[in-house]
Amino acid sequence: MTSLFETVAPRPLAEALRPERIEDVIGQAHLMAPDRPIGRMVASGRLSSMIFWGPPGTGKTTLARILAARSGMAFEQISAVMSGMADLKKALARAQGLRQQGQTKGMVLFVDEIHRWNKAQQDALLPYVEDGTIVLIGATTENPSFELNRALASRAQVMVLERLATHDLSILLERAEAHLGHTLPLEAEARTELLNMADGDGRYLLVMAEALSDLGPDAAVTPEQLHTLVQRKAHAGDKGSDIHHALLSAFQKSIRGSDVQAALYWLARLLRSGEPPRAILRRLMVMATEEVGLADPRAIEQAAACAAVFERIGEPEGLPALAQCVGYLATAIKSNAIYKAFYTAMDLAEAHGSIIPPKHLVNAPTALMKAQGFKDGYRYDHDFPHAFSGQPFFPDILSGPDRPEIYRPNARGYERDILKRLAWWDQRREN
Repeated sequence: MTSLFETVAPRPLAEALRPERIEDVIGQAHLMAPDRPIGRMVASGRLSSMIFWGPPGTGKTTLARILAARSGMAFEQISAVMSGMADLKKALARAQGLRQQGQTKGMVLFVDEIHRWNKAQQDALLPYVEDGTIVLIGATTENPSFELNRALASRAQVMVLERLATHDLSILLERAEAHLGHTLPLEAEARTELLNMADGDGRYLLVMAEALSDLGPDAAVTPEQLHTLVQRKAHAGDKGSDIHHALLSAFQKSIRGSDVQAALYWLARLLRSGEPPRAILRRLMVMATEEVGLADPRAIEQAAACAAVFERIGEPEGLPALAQCVGYLATAIKSNAIYKAFYTAMDLAEAHGSIIPPKHLVNAPTALMKAQGFKDGYRYDHDFPHAFSGQPFFPDILSGPDRPEIYRPNARGYERDILKRLAWWDQRREN
């Protein structure tokens, strides 16, 4: 009961529209259908521990609440961001108390942002999950394979929640308008743009809808006006996050696979997510050697030139230089032969230790070194036909029949010519 001096704050639209029945949950049919994992749990009335992995605004908290209620279990929610070991111990003590009181259905402990907890906090859950004191439902936006202890992850099924599709968001927007009692004052194109701006995040869509609801039904907001009234949801991809690494992986693999259309798309996604252009340029210079190599020796020149252009011009005019570099690398003939050769040589050097170079390859600037035979027998290649003497350059232990083949060019692009030259030199070296 409130006093005369207190007012009750209105519930945010996202909270007011939170579903209370499993049938009202939007999206996630790949988990909720009767023959799918959560659908089967609902049908059996028995929950097992789960980790909900998915982007923000996909219904992780809502789904946990509904599953607990549907199974007749108590529900306890704590945030790994705000709660420490003391809060966890209190929640576990309440779960034990319920069990001792004969409430055999137990408790669902929902831990939001569970990846924020350290190893000790995650380990503290293990015995209570194992003996059935709690059914753990953890929520995370990060990859559980990297962020959760292996012991905890092995005791919970990982349920991947997908970003809401445009159709799902449209249904959610209609529910919001029904709750508000009027449609939002949006032109048809602006309504479509609003759904795009939410970027699969249902909660963010409701926040934007609430901001637009005060304009009055007579307004007619255009797409251009919409961007001044509400802000587009920031694209996922913060450095260190799971999606950040996924974007970089897709970017490099598209260039490696010579799909310039996809490579340019992933470049745009990286830039939209806030990836620094200099970090992308660094990655492109790496790819020029890793993915293209000597199949097209100009690739590394192009990467360096594009980086220089960007440094000279800056943003935003310099950003198309990144696209030019991506276009060149994606459409270049590919070879990782020289990249592999480098690491083969590194392994060979490690395996054979500190072998002294052959004496004929070492200069003799002193009388003592001349007396010991340094430089004796060295043949100056330019004095021979085709500037090729055929003399050995490897240490004795690696010469002759045991001479290693470190670099193996592919018969593509410029490396076709290199392959012919190596064969020509090898034939004369044998002779």
